[in-house]
Amino acid sequence: MYIVTNRIKMKKGFAEKLAPNFTKPGPLQDMKGFIKVETTIRENIEEHDELSVNMYWEELTDFEAWKTSDAFKQAHAKPKSDEKKEKSDSPMLSSEVIIVKVATTIEANS
Repeated sequence: MYIVTNRIKMKKGFAEKLAPNFTKPGPLQDMKGFIKVETTIRENIEEHDELSVNMYWEELTDFEAWKTSDAFKQAHAKPKSDEKKEKSDSPMLSSEVIIVKVATTIEANS
């Protein structure tokens, strides 16, 4: 299993508002190898918010298929607008994608 995390730094006050946008039902749920998406918000940062979008995949090739799919392009499409205005209005400051392979796990006893 692989976890693909998009760690997004954003303007203060936006992480809580935007987190639900990443877990809306949609075509992602029908992609081969998709397991789940979760969002987490890092606490105790003064200067910005940090939202992590964690996507769980059976295989890395399944994630790559999602990334090149029409459904991905539609999910990430931005309305046409003035590019300079869009940049200044965006709550996003930066992002970093981190891909890890799950090596071991343990679960709670029933």
